Amino acid sequence: MSTSIAPGATGAQPGAGIRPATLWALMFGNFVIGCGVMAAPGTLNDIAHSLNVTVSLAGQLIAIGSATVAFGAPLLAGWVSGFDRRRLLAWALLWFGVGHALSALMPSYAALWPVRAATLLAAAVFTPQTAAAIGVMAAPQHRGRAITFVFLGWSLASVIGIPIAAWLGETFGWQVAFDAIAALALAAAAWVYAAMPNGVRPAALSAQAWRRVLTHPVLVPMVLVTALSGAGQFTLYTYFTPYFRQVLGAGTEQMALLLMWFGACGLVGNLVLTRVIDRIGTNLAVAVTLALMALAVLLWPLAVSLAGMVLVLMPWGLGCFASNSTQQARLSIAAPALAPALLALNTSAIFVGQAAGAVSGGWLIAQGGFAPLHWVALAWLLLAIGLSLWVGRQTVHL
Repeated sequence: MSTSIAPGATGAQPGAGIRPATLWALMFGNFVIGCGVMAAPGTLNDIAHSLNVTVSLAGQLIAIGSATVAFGAPLLAGWVSGFDRRRLLAWALLWFGVGHALSALMPSYAALWPVRAATLLAAAVFTPQTAAAIGVMAAPQHRGRAITFVFLGWSLASVIGIPIAAWLGETFGWQVAFDAIAALALAAAAWVYAAMPNGVRPAALSAQAWRRVLTHPVLVPMVLVTALSGAGQFTLYTYFTPYFRQVLGAGTEQMALLLMWFGACGLVGNLVLTRVIDRIGTNLAVAVTLALMALAVLLWPLAVSLAGMVLVLMPWGLGCFASNSTQQARLSIAAPALAPALLALNTSAIFVGQAAGAVSGGWLIAQGGFAPLHWVALAWLLLAIGLSLWVGRQTVHL
């Protein structure tokens, strides 16, 4: 089978062939996963203060969790391939909720990080397996818009969940923020279980399927774009709240508003993407979203005031979550038969990138403060853009 990477169907409706209740439940599940994954950056100031560790060490909490998901996503994808997705996704959210509740009880950094790592295994399952389930439930011509619709949950997390988590962390302590995520995860588990149909089982992942993915000359670079993009973003994003506090002198409410603005831009970007992706194709959509983020990072030195930060965060937000959604859609469309493996690998790449960015950013802060962060972030993003443009000129042959 030969499939072009670029084209998408025109005029598809989001989630055609899937009950609206299912789409909304899965989107809410992604909202909760997004809140939990990004709660650590949002509450980093209070985590560092309450556990008596440096900001750079606290930032490694993101790297540790990201590395766990990076390795866990492809390994767990093979193990869960035969599971009914209704039960699998509900159990993943239940695990996520219990893990956050336990994390809030941990008395030290040494006790917290292994619980945090285990908790994020749920993200390694839920995110890629949601996309794979949509690949089974949606008609081929509707997959792109259905996947980007469900991944609006991540954008909503950045608009609503992350600023609230940051505010809760600064006002009442990071434990309260984690407990709130635990409660949301339990509600999401019940909703997904009620809304998902029985018997959704993507094709089992064989060793041959994994070999075809891991040795493919175009699909592997396509996934690598995700890792490079994540590294560029999280070199800076991990340390947003310390930067807002220490460099801009932002208070608790101002930090929450900045994060909410960033998330609102992300929501707008994802909504626009959902409407146009089937017309412009995934390759152009990825290029535009990566370019928007690179522009923001290039302009980062202008963000020396709260007003300047508002302007710089706009293009970053517009491209951030839309880029991840587009990558998921691009992989699903490029090789539908290998979608479960590809999406698990892409989830791994997301968190590999986050870990690389968090580690490199933490090292740079320890060596010389915040000043060099944006240059390293820009280098990662330029590599992602170059590789993505090359991928867009190729054709997948399976």
